[in-house]
Amino acid sequence: MADATETENQFRAVRLEKLDALKTLGVEPYPYAFPVTAEAAALDKKYAELAVGALTEDRVAVAGRIRAVRNNGMFVDLHDATGKIQIFNHKDFLASEQIAILQLLDVGDIIGVEGVVRRTPRGELTVNAARLAMLAKALLPLPEKYHGLVDIEARYRQRYLDLIMSEDSRATLRDRSRVIAAIRRLLTARGFLEVETPMLQAIPGGAAAKPFVTHHNALDLELFLRISPELSLKRLLVGGLSDKLFEVNRNFRNEGISPRHNPEFTLLELYQAYVDYFAMMEMTEHLIAETAREVCGDTRVTYQGTAIDLTPPWRRASMAALVLEHTGIDFLAIRDDADARREARRLGLEIPETAAWGHALYAAFEARCEAALIQPIHVTGFPREVSPLTKADRDDPRLTERFETFIKGGEFANAYSELNDPVEQLARFEAQMRERELGDEEAQRLDRDFVTALEYGMPPAGGLGIGIDRLVMLLTDSASIRDVIAFPTMRPKS
Repeated sequence: MADATETENQFRAVRLEKLDALKTLGVEPYPYAFPVTAEAAALDKKYAELAVGALTEDRVAVAGRIRAVRNNGMFVDLHDATGKIQIFNHKDFLASEQIAILQLLDVGDIIGVEGVVRRTPRGELTVNAARLAMLAKALLPLPEKYHGLVDIEARYRQRYLDLIMSEDSRATLRDRSRVIAAIRRLLTARGFLEVETPMLQAIPGGAAAKPFVTHHNALDLELFLRISPELSLKRLLVGGLSDKLFEVNRNFRNEGISPRHNPEFTLLELYQAYVDYFAMMEMTEHLIAETAREVCGDTRVTYQGTAIDLTPPWRRASMAALVLEHTGIDFLAIRDDADARREARRLGLEIPETAAWGHALYAAFEARCEAALIQPIHVTGFPREVSPLTKADRDDPRLTERFETFIKGGEFANAYSELNDPVEQLARFEAQMRERELGDEEAQRLDRDFVTALEYGMPPAGGLGIGIDRLVMLLTDSASIRDVIAFPTMRPKS
């Protein structure tokens, strides 16, 4: 029995013969343009009331990919970006040279059609073809219609085939565009200015993550792909470009791949002067709830079988309170680092001897609480050891004014009352550098220019980051981040 590649090659050989036959007829199989005058969805809307069996005098030009051929080419299903339109090909309307082209068509070919609109006796809106134009001869066959791309890996590696075959995949990526457009509109309506900051950085900062490293030949300089735009955006805040800034940006982190992680991902990051992290809680709820209304029509959505209510306001709880609730351990009553490590190990966690109290609390939260946070919740009270860019909590200096928003066990947003004290920021950076020396590759580097910027004065501010990919997953009920990224990172085939 021939394998799939052999069969594909046989189909390709036949199509190459048809390609040559088209050229023999004087037909250019890959022309420069075709004057389209109508799309399938617009025709459906315009002729919604056209009676069964009615023939119009309206001549249109449509173009798209052939997805089905019936009755030896008499009927063709043509799909464009908006939907399907049926094409009726008959010798009564087509010249002999057009019939010759018709006989060389295959499923997958992209064609243009000119003709008049009618509705068939069976009720199908149709274009009676008067002229056919080959626009792109497909040399490879499409996957089998009813099963599509059954190989999940192939769906991501050959996204173009996945999009041809799957309306769901097209809808998901279109909804992604709608999500980003909605966020931009909502922020602009609140007076935010959209900016762009560098993707290549001399010092990666703004997040605890391992960067990708590259090299600039002309400058003979080691550079890093951006892990976060935070420090650049704060510099713009220092400069007074605007009191409200945002960026929808690509970030790159040299970390593992999972259903919620891709090395290249999209983040919304914004900063607003003269507010604190409480304003960012309201902002998070506003952006996510209103985007859900626009994309899903409601603030109540279903994700992987679980009903999620995004209607504000959302629950707020401290990290220590959640750990106490789920483990019975009150970390706020623990003052000693060694005692905190001992309690974390009692939960079965691996904690290094160098770990401070805050590391133990954070590890306990990640291991025992995150998965249980189903409905939207703002988790506050992050330890200062894991929050080097955040103002200290007003009541407990061991903590910071930072929250992360969790939905269905996953982090969707991260926000701070931003640290703007340059002396304290320098001390936090130096503490991070000591952690790097102890082996923490994700600890942040010292950015002296950023400290210098703070010394010129940055207004008090709230900052917020929202993961766009995860938000799209939620609003499109997608199980994997690879479903919502057009071209996710994949291991190359050998």
